[in-house]
Amino acid sequence: MLFLRPSPYTGRDMKITDTLRQLIACNSISSSDQSIDQGNRGVIDLLAQWLVDLNFSVEIMPLADPRKANLIATLGSGPGGLVLAGHTDTVPCDDKLWRQSPFQLTERDNRFYGLGTCDMKGFFALAIEAIKRSANQQLRQPLIVLATADEESSMDGARALTAAGKPLARYALVGEPTGMRPVALHKGIMIETLVVRGHSGHSSNPALGNNALHTMHDALGVLRRLQAELKSRYHNPLFEVDFPTLNLGYVHGGDNPNRICGHCELGFEIRPLPGMDIDELHALLGQRLLGLGADEGTEVSLEYFSVPPFAADTDSELLRYCEKLTGHSGSSVAFATEAPFLQQLGMDVVVMGPGNIDQAHQPDEYLGADRIEPSVDYISQLIGKFCL
Repeated sequence: MLFLRPSPYTGRDMKITDTLRQLIACNSISSSDQSIDQGNRGVIDLLAQWLVDLNFSVEIMPLADPRKANLIATLGSGPGGLVLAGHTDTVPCDDKLWRQSPFQLTERDNRFYGLGTCDMKGFFALAIEAIKRSANQQLRQPLIVLATADEESSMDGARALTAAGKPLARYALVGEPTGMRPVALHKGIMIETLVVRGHSGHSSNPALGNNALHTMHDALGVLRRLQAELKSRYHNPLFEVDFPTLNLGYVHGGDNPNRICGHCELGFEIRPLPGMDIDELHALLGQRLLGLGADEGTEVSLEYFSVPPFAADTDSELLRYCEKLTGHSGSSVAFATEAPFLQQLGMDVVVMGPGNIDQAHQPDEYLGADRIEPSVDYISQLIGKFCL
C-alpha cells in the first residue's frame, strides 16, 4: 500500500482538459517489443496523486517490471460499490503519420487529438470530473477507480488482479471506447504460435535434412479445415460476424532457396464466442497439430496467449441501468477487454466508454468534444445509483 498526501495544487482545481493533457503527455506505450515498451508508472503516479487529492485511499500494485503497476483507489467502504475500470497503456504509434505530436493534446475541429484520448486515457479524465461533482455527497457504498497495465500487450495487469483476488466490489464499468453505449458481449482472443523445428541441409539431397516447411504445409491444411469447422459449428446472431474466426497471420521460415528449411513459425489467431472454452479449444489444437511431423522427422510446439470471451450476467442490474440511462440496448463487439477478468472476481460487469473504437489504434486518434459532457453525466449518474 502506498499512501500519498494531498498536493498543494489540488486535483479539485484542474479542468478536464488539464487532466487529459497531462495523461496524454505521459508516454505509456506497451508492446511485446521491449525496445518500444515504455511502462505505465508515470500515468499511475499522476492518477494516484489526483485521487489522493480527492480523499481516495490509494494502493499501487507493482508488477514484475518495475516500470509497470496497477492502481486501486478507494473512496468509502462497504460490501458493494462501483468500480470505474480502465487500462493506462496505449498501443505503439508512428508519429510521422500524425498531424501533430501524439503526446501533445491538440484541440481542432471540435475534437481532442492525442494517443490515448479515445483508448482509453480519456475515460479517466472524465471519470475524475464525475467524481469531483459527487465530492460533497456521502457515499453509502465504496467508489473504486481501477487503472491497469499492459492491456494492449499481455493483460498482465488484469491477470495480477485476479491472482491477488482484488478489488472486491459488486459492480464494474470498463470504460473502453463504445460511444457510451453499453456492451454486454465480446469475443475472446487466442494468439497461437506454432513452431516447427527440422534440420537444414543442402537442397540437392532431401535425405540430408528434415524440412520444416513440409510439416508446416500439413499444419496449414489442418487449420484451414478447423477454420471451416468452427464457422459451421458455432453461431451467435448477436455478433456482426456471428461465428468464431480463425486468422492465419504470418509465416516465417527458412533462409535460402538452396537449403532445406530447418525452422518455420506460424502465428495465427482465433476469436471464440462467449460460451466457448478456451482451454478446451487449445487442447483440440494440440491434438490436431502436435502429432504432425513424425514422418518428416520434425518437432512441433504450440504456445498461446488468451483473453476469455465475455458475456454480462443475464440478470445484470448494471446492464439494465446502463440501457435505461443511455437508451441503447446492450450490444456486442469483436474486440476484447479486461471485463472477463473482473467478472472472475465476482463483479457485475458492463463495458461502456466515451470514445469510438473506429478512432482507436489509428493515427490522429481523437475524442469528440461533444462526448465529454454527456459521458461525465452518465458516469455521475452511475456513481449516484450504485454508491450514493
